[in-house]
Amino acid sequence: MKIASAIAAFLTAAVAFSAGAQVDPEKVKAELRKKVPEAQVDSVRKTPYGGLFEVVVGGEIFYTDASASFLVLGSVVDLKTKENVTEQRMRQLNKVDFSALPFDSAVKIVRGNGSRRIAIFADPNCGYCKRFERDLLGVSDITVYLFLYPILSPDSMEKSKAVWCSADRGKAWIDMMVNNVAPTAETKCATPIDKVLAFGQQKRVQGTPTIFFENGERVPGAMSITDFEKKLAEAKAPARVSSR
Repeated sequence: MKIASAIAAFLTAAVAFSAGAQVDPEKVKAELRKKVPEAQVDSVRKTPYGGLFEVVVGGEIFYTDASASFLVLGSVVDLKTKENVTEQRMRQLNKVDFSALPFDSAVKIVRGNGSRRIAIFADPNCGYCKRFERDLLGVSDITVYLFLYPILSPDSMEKSKAVWCSADRGKAWIDMMVNNVAPTAETKCATPIDKVLAFGQQKRVQGTPTIFFENGERVPGAMSITDFEKKLAEAKAPARVSSR
């Protein structure tokens, strides 16, 4: 009952605000920082619905009112279009400029004419990554930029180094992930793995696999091949990087 009352009060305040004066989102942000100082508020913006303010904290979306009296957790759904507004907004926030990815730090794997491109952040000890790699074997005309992202264990780092130091990095990766054959290369060569880890943390890559498509959209986690092929068809990059 307390939760229901709080939501009702919040909605009443939001409706009242929607008919009132405009409020500067920066003032809402400042108020939130006073009331929830432990939260790192990245941004606050006025939404076009319900008098709500969108609050982004650590890549997650919440909502508040003009006086930052309430914080709403969960998704906003447009009942007219049946669209999950929060989910759509999250996709926008998580997009990257595909052409700006550090391709020189990736293992490049080409199948067929390589005309369709994706980037994957993967850990060698990630079971979902292994399953997805097996599925990818059946996908033609694709270029995969694999970013070694060892976040699961110290052993992940050693395996990643061995892949990068291999004469044929793509083959070493596939052998390990699909055929369970560990790479045998010495791990003393210079690797870009620390650079990839820093880049991934900056872009909030928090799990593996994380897949980026040419249109910048990201998908955290493995996908079915049906959904993957659909995403490939939808992805249309405005610019292409030079071949490497």
